[in-house]
Amino acid sequence: MKYWLMKSEPDVYSIDDLKRDRNEIWDGVRNYQARNFLKSMTVGDMAFFYHSNTKPPGIAGLMTISEAMVVDPTQFDQTSKYYDAKSTPEAPRWHTVTVTYVETFQHYLSLNQLKDAFEPDELQVVKRGNRLSVMPISDAIAKRILATAQSD
Repeated sequence: MKYWLMKSEPDVYSIDDLKRDRNEIWDGVRNYQARNFLKSMTVGDMAFFYHSNTKPPGIAGLMTISEAMVVDPTQFDQTSKYYDAKSTPEAPRWHTVTVTYVETFQHYLSLNQLKDAFEPDELQVVKRGNRLSVMPISDAIAKRILATAQSD
């Protein structure tokens, strides 16, 4: 099992939306490095749900990867802002995953708290200018995040 951090703007899709829906495809990722991370995920991996572009940004909860190597359907939808004219059903360019809600953390971990607790080489999201929407998290760092977020 691996750990990941996946960003979403809460006004677009939040941890509360995932809690309500239970399962959801993580569509619309259009960065090749993030796409490659999505392609390397396996069923059972865990992901931290990070609220971005909000005040304050931070980790809101936890989800699990319930389906891997899902073809992102938005790449074929001409009405979608994620449409990719170079992608075809025979040769899709964009793959993603389906995620399942696990929990909302008792303690929201703001970006400032994360910056105080982790160095940029430990947790990429605290690196200034990091805009990547999907990134790996080491087991040791994941355990520290979980201990902080789930403490009483």
